Amino acid sequence: MGFKCGIVGLPNVGKSTLFNALTTSKNAEAANFPFCTIDPNIGVVEVPDNRLDTLAKLSSSKKKIYASITFVDIAGLVKGASKGEGLGNKFLSHIREVDAIIHLVRCFESENIQHVNNKINPVEDLETIKTEIILSDIESIQKKLEKSKKKMLSQNQIEILETALKQLDKGDELEKLEVEKKEFLKQVGLLSLKPKILVCNVGETDLIDGNEHTKCIFKKYPNEKIITICADFEDQLSSLKGDEKLKFMKDTGLEKLGISKLIKSGYDLLDLQTFFTSGPEESRAWTIKKNTLAPKAAGVIHTDFEKKFIRAEAVDANDFIKFGSTEKCKENGKLRIEGKDYIVNDGDVLFFRVNP
Repeated sequence: MGFKCGIVGLPNVGKSTLFNALTTSKNAEAANFPFCTIDPNIGVVEVPDNRLDTLAKLSSSKKKIYASITFVDIAGLVKGASKGEGLGNKFLSHIREVDAIIHLVRCFESENIQHVNNKINPVEDLETIKTEIILSDIESIQKKLEKSKKKMLSQNQIEILETALKQLDKGDELEKLEVEKKEFLKQVGLLSLKPKILVCNVGETDLIDGNEHTKCIFKKYPNEKIITICADFEDQLSSLKGDEKLKFMKDTGLEKLGISKLIKSGYDLLDLQTFFTSGPEESRAWTIKKNTLAPKAAGVIHTDFEKKFIRAEAVDANDFIKFGSTEKCKENGKLRIEGKDYIVNDGDVLFFRVNP
């Protein structure tokens, strides 16, 4: 499995520029007017992984396949979106389809790029997005409750919906609810329970130390995952290759690309990890949830593998790289035989034995 991140925010905050940078494309139109993006732009990006690069070389693999992340550039949201303002209903329906949300806020000043509210206030912008998402969830819950008899909901499920409605009416976070209640509400499709990353889009000169706008965001949301990015700078970097890109990053003091920070935050946010398969034909990275059992991990490769699972031969990627092959790992006592109860670790190189 990969994961899908939706880039959301008010119009003209840099969503399409960031999308183009992340996907190394010019597919998303970036222009100085609201609702430049109407239909969502979708791009699939390979997840860089040095471990896979080395495994493919050691195995002399004909193919190398990275894990992937899908970015979706969603139309700008405005106040009143939950009531259909701007591209409201369309915008909200597109958010429902993603695993996590990147809340992009404008933290840069520019006379050349208009702001939909004619002022730069990222905290206020985030509150606008939050409010519209909550209002949309309130409407969704009310509709569910109105149809509760036809939908054959249990009394417990109705009570959970009523509790959530009260919470949202008060402006409280649904994250405070018990885990089992949140799990049911996620199935309902409530947007406010989507995992989120706050991304501050700054000017190039504020990329290292931030500015007053980013300080306000960090102060207001101390418990959120927050990343600072210059979308325009990332877009420029995306056109450079290899050593040229590394030199440019070093000259500007930038240690990591924005996509690297976003991927790491996304994996952490969704409790994801990577395992590998490696051989002469192919070396490949696979994405799974943390605490996944070996049979279920095998099922990511092919559904039949989960049903026909016998055992897994497991080697840590670092050991594989150190000793150079599965055979050498076996000789040095680093190859493990694992059964159905084995919980796959991040970085495992696995070979599955299955019934024919």
